[in-house]
This record gives sequence, C-alpha cells and structure tokens, in this order.
Amino acid sequence: MNASPNPASPADAPLPLIAVTMGDGAGIGPEVVVPALLDQDTLGRCRPVVIGDAERLRQAARLRGIDCRIVPVATPQEAEFTPGRINVIDLDLLPADLPWGQLSPVAGDAAYQYVRAAAELAMSGAVQGICTAPLNKEALHAGGHIFPGHTELLAHLTGVEEVSMMLATPTVKVIHVTTHIGLIDAVNRIEPGLVERTVRRGHEAMVRAGNPNPVIGVCGINPHAGENGLFGYGEEEEKIVPALEVVRADGIDARGPLPADTAFFLAGRGDYDLIVAMYHDQGHGPVKVLGLEAGVNLTVGLPVIRTSVDHGTAFDIAGTGKADAGSMIEALRQAAEMSSVPAR
Repeated sequence: MNASPNPASPADAPLPLIAVTMGDGAGIGPEVVVPALLDQDTLGRCRPVVIGDAERLRQAARLRGIDCRIVPVATPQEAEFTPGRINVIDLDLLPADLPWGQLSPVAGDAAYQYVRAAAELAMSGAVQGICTAPLNKEALHAGGHIFPGHTELLAHLTGVEEVSMMLATPTVKVIHVTTHIGLIDAVNRIEPGLVERTVRRGHEAMVRAGNPNPVIGVCGINPHAGENGLFGYGEEEEKIVPALEVVRADGIDARGPLPADTAFFLAGRGDYDLIVAMYHDQGHGPVKVLGLEAGVNLTVGLPVIRTSVDHGTAFDIAGTGKADAGSMIEALRQAAEMSSVPAR
C-alpha cells in the first residue's frame, strides 16, 4: 500500500518526491540513509528516492542488521512506496570492495555525480526537493570537482550566483552571511548589500516554513558588536546598520547588530526565531553545542528545496553500523515540509 497523504494536504494530493543523495560512499551516508528511508514518520511526509549505489546501500543495511529491499528504479515516477522497500536510482559508480572510512577519489567523484543527478531531477520538476547525505570535501577535490562543499556545488549546478547556508535545530536557527572562507576574507567580504540579501533570504525561508512574522537577530562582527567603536574599526556601522535600516523599512523585524555571545543565548530561550551570523564559526559553534544531533543544513536561495544533515562523513565510525540517523530523518522532515508549500 502506498504511504498515506500528509494530513495537512488535500486528501488527493500526493506527498512530495524527494531525491536523497547517498553522499560519500566511504562515509556514513549509506548507513544513515537506509534507516531514515524506512522511518514511518518519513514515509508519512514524503516519497524519498535515493540517488546513489544500490549495492552500497545493501552493504549498509547488512551492517546495521536491517532487513529491507533495495530496489533500483529508472526514474522517481517508477518508485513504489511499500513497507521495507527503498527505491534507488542506481548510478553504479562504486566498486564492491570500496573500503569504509578511507578517503577515495572514486567515492568523491560518485558523490558529485549523485548531487548532479539530483539537481537535474529537481530543476526538471521530477522531484520537489533534495536531501543530501554528507560528502567529503577532500575526496570531492580528489575526484576532480573543486567546490568548497554542497552549498557552492548546488549553486553552480542550478545556475545561481549567491546562496546562503542555514543551520536549523529544535533550539535555534542560524543563517550565514559568509561561510567557507578565512576570517579576514570574511570580514572584507561583508558589506551592506550582502547582509541585506542574507537577511531577506532568511526571512523568506522562515515564512516558507510557516512563520509569517519571524523575529531575526543580526550579529555584529566584533566583540560586543563593537561597543560603540571601542572594538574594531566601525565595521558594524559601516557594513551592517545600513542593511538593517533597508530591511526594516520593508517590514522585516531584524534587530541588531547584537553581540554574538548573547544573541545565541537569547535565541536559545526563544527571543529570536533566526540568528544571522557574519561568518562560519560564529554560527556553527553555537549550533553544534545546542543541537547537533537533530541539526539540519538548508541551502537558501536555490530554485529548488535542499536540506542536509549537519554532520560530516565520520570516517572514524563508517562501516561500524553505529551512525545515528536522527539528523537525516530531521532533514527529510524539513525537506518535505518546505517542498509541500507552494513557492511564493
């Protein structure tokens, strides 16, 4: 029997089709994908189809002691959703004896190909969203694909010049003005236009997820948000304040610049729905303390929905069957939630 429709949807509306990329086959991606796609709550929200390697998924199922059927399909539309079945578009790129937990150019190239295929499906409308298992950046580069990570790769594949990374946990959500660049480069890159666009993307994502009036806290760059010029060289007044004035004039409730150390404390107790971080570690550090196990990575600004686990390939435990699938289940939940809402 097919999964029943989402209670929040019309009775005859199908659940969204989500392309799930398997990630780096030498990491824990296959081990978290298998249980996540068998989760009953997942199947009640979406119709997930893996883009990956069928035999590697079977190996992962055996490692975890899971009895299921891994069934290759040619297209998402051919997939059948019955208990104990996982549908996979099998690109068949990995050798059967690929070692677990070891960096592999072959696995790096395969991880790229999974994302490429998923992006093509999403851009054509064959799926309504993408959910990605982790890839390894070093393996990706060794496989001949020089991208800092999923965010930049998907922007390239979908023809988008600028996107934002958002991390979401049950406790706090954060969107980044800059991500995978050095700290000095990040400070130099931050300017009012970029801050404004990031705040707007964050606001739109929150509205799409069902919060029509989010309260957004915007971090400063310097300790204590500069404390009126005591720290730094006036970066907050030059780079952030003008952006906030523009978005507030459009009715967006963006507050700041805020000292980052207190902003996350206040967000954790519910004062802010979203925090805007200026650089990678300013946002990632608190999120990983406050909710890594259930964390989800969203790419905001793409023409397609994309969510991901908020953890890496974990080569140290890959192949042991110990990986926690909680973040993948949550990533699929959020992909389904956002994909089922018509674009505004």
